[in-house]
Formats: sequence, structure tokens, C-alpha cells
Amino acid sequence: MRMRKKPWAAEELRTNTHLVQNAEENRGNWKELFSSSANPIHMEIGCGKGRFISQNALKNPNINYLGIEREETVIAMALRLLNGEPNSNVFLLGEDIEDVLGFFEQGEIERIYINFCDPWPRKKWAKRRLTYRSFLERYKLLFGDTGEIFFKTDNRDLFEFSLNEFVADKQWQLSNISLNLHESDFEGNIMTEYEEKFSSSGMPIYRLEAKYTK
Repeated sequence: MRMRKKPWAAEELRTNTHLVQNAEENRGNWKELFSSSANPIHMEIGCGKGRFISQNALKNPNINYLGIEREETVIAMALRLLNGEPNSNVFLLGEDIEDVLGFFEQGEIERIYINFCDPWPRKKWAKRRLTYRSFLERYKLLFGDTGEIFFKTDNRDLFEFSLNEFVADKQWQLSNISLNLHESDFEGNIMTEYEEKFSSSGMPIYRLEAKYTK
């Protein structure tokens, strides 16, 4: 369901300095965008209203963060949140992940977060899932010789599908697989807005880490 437009969103998108206006112009030079260019870059695909990426950036000042979100009203809300926090190590891109290879060169990203993406439940929609094999191939091109994906979802079918996609490619090594994250001993979890909603209603949260080695 699409979020209703906010009357202030257009101005937020035009003036907020946390938004990268022309992503393709930074291709090959993303580290130079940040004040601490020696830091690794972690990227969240579908950053939503920004809670997850904002809290990660505050908790880890030695890491630079990029968030991608294509819904204008949603990213405007994330930008407002960032303006209320002392985040100097996070920027957002109002772009579609389909175009990601036009924005980055190989080796610019070290970690990707995929949190509660659309499960695209029908079989004919499998290629749209962000953990489908063609997307995994794109993510490899963002990494150097190694990289990792941290994935969370409330959808068991999508989780099982994702496990199979990773396992089918021997360049991915899975670890920290959880079928009920909030009942596990995993430490340091930062919840997204969706995660808080789902977990408060008793739904299990599924999580995995996948490390890529060239």
C-alpha cells in the first residue's frame, strides 16, 4: 500500500543535505562524499523511514552508510529523521535498486542490509525478489573480493526461497541463521519500523548473514 503524499515532502527532497541528488555522478568516488573517507561503506536497500540506518550510523561512527529508497514520501520522512540526529556518516539515495550498477563501481560497498523487502509471493514474481539470483549477481559487482549481506524478513516463504538462492551459489557462505530472531541469543539487533510492528504481534523474525568470496 502506497503512503499518502506529505505536503512538505517535495521541499525536504529539494533541500535536505543528506540526500544525494545525482547518484551516478559519485560512481567510483563514494568514499569522497563522506568526511571520513577511509571508512568502509555499508548500504541498506529499502531504508524506509530511516530508523535502522540512522541508529546504525549513530552506533558505528567508523562506518559510512548509504540508504536506497525509491518511494519519495517515505525517503522524505527518513530525511527528516536524519536532520534531527547528529549523523554525518549517512546519505540517502532516492533511486531504484534496479539501477544500482549505474551508481557504483566494483569494490565500493562492503556490506548490504536487506530488511523486510516485498516478498512478491506469486511464483511468477520470483525474479522481482531482492534475493533472487540475478540480484545476488548484481550485489557481487558492488563488492570487491569479499562482501556480505545481512537479511531479515517476517515472511517464511521468502526466507526459505532466499536460503535456497544463496546455497545454490557456492560463492556465498551462510551463518547466523535464525528462525526466530527475538528468541535467539543474537546481540546488537537494531529493529526497523516494520520489525517492531511484526514482533509486537508475536510474529517470528527470520534472519541470516551471507558472506561472498570471489
